[in-house]
Amino acid sequence: MTAPATIRFGKFFLPGPTDVHPDVLAAMLRPMMGHRSSGMEQLLQGVAPRLAALCRTSRPVLIGTTSATGFMEMAARNGVRRRALSLVNGAFSQRFAGIVSACGKECIRLDVPLGSAIEPDMLRDALRRTPVDAVTCVHSETSTGVLQDVEGYAAVVREFDDVLLLVDAVTSMAGSPVETDRWALDFVFTGSQKALALPPGLALGVASERMVARAKTLENRGAYFDLVSFVAATAKFQPTNTPAISLLYALETQLERIDAEGGIEARWRRHDEMRQAVEAWSGSGGLRFVPRLGRRSWTVSCLKVPDGRRAKDIVGAAKAEGWTIGAGYGALKESTIRIGHMGDHDVSALEELLALITRALQ
Repeated sequence: MTAPATIRFGKFFLPGPTDVHPDVLAAMLRPMMGHRSSGMEQLLQGVAPRLAALCRTSRPVLIGTTSATGFMEMAARNGVRRRALSLVNGAFSQRFAGIVSACGKECIRLDVPLGSAIEPDMLRDALRRTPVDAVTCVHSETSTGVLQDVEGYAAVVREFDDVLLLVDAVTSMAGSPVETDRWALDFVFTGSQKALALPPGLALGVASERMVARAKTLENRGAYFDLVSFVAATAKFQPTNTPAISLLYALETQLERIDAEGGIEARWRRHDEMRQAVEAWSGSGGLRFVPRLGRRSWTVSCLKVPDGRRAKDIVGAAKAEGWTIGAGYGALKESTIRIGHMGDHDVSALEELLALITRALQ
């Protein structure tokens, strides 16, 4: 069997999973330990303050061996009493709405066209028309590159009694500001394979006191994604079940690397610089942003290809040079490309990629 070609770190710009730094991969080679051992307790206790800084919270940060979709189900099972309003502006916010329904809760949808954002005044109008007990949304919609005003949503939700805000921050957490406590988010979650730049397989989440109190009143929370069990185990620096131990080693190492970079705010600034680099370059060869200015993700850029050009040809041209970018997602598959400038990437590598795409369009 032929050995797979080696691609150097820094050329993998998929919108997730993203490149994993060699130091992080190396951390996963450490030996196993018992998941109920003192070593595990020490590991979880050691990462707790760094996770709190990452998530901008004084609350416990929950760690689950699951994709972020698992914590999306946790949000629906533990945060929706009867009926949720789901803000749908792309494939992943649509997934959130679908999970609400799959968990046996009523789902009312507020839809806008792909590439658009739902503004806080639209949310307010919807809540006035339709009584609900929770709102689901996606902060950075990976399928379209739209960054929504979650801070504004939280302010609106607080105008209504007993409504919880449940937030998918999968491609925003660790790559752009997510102020869990200051914005008063009731439940916010992310996945390891996006801006945190770990291998897939871990989810992180933070639940407000309101969210935990509601969960305790709900039946049919399930077992694996029972929020009450997660909170109790986290308080004791214990996993709920046997965790992905190697991924926890990787998490520990990556949190140390984030500290070495200057902390989460330094990481945000680097991601913002990459977003600005794509904005300055956009228009080359006729590529145009799908989201409007001011609503563009700091981690994923979605760009419409010129008429007469095919997204797969641009993706293929990058691949031929050893680079990976994403085609569009869902209904935008043929008409857009997506560049995932997140994790441990920097502007210099991104600009090398952008120059390659410009040449491919000539």
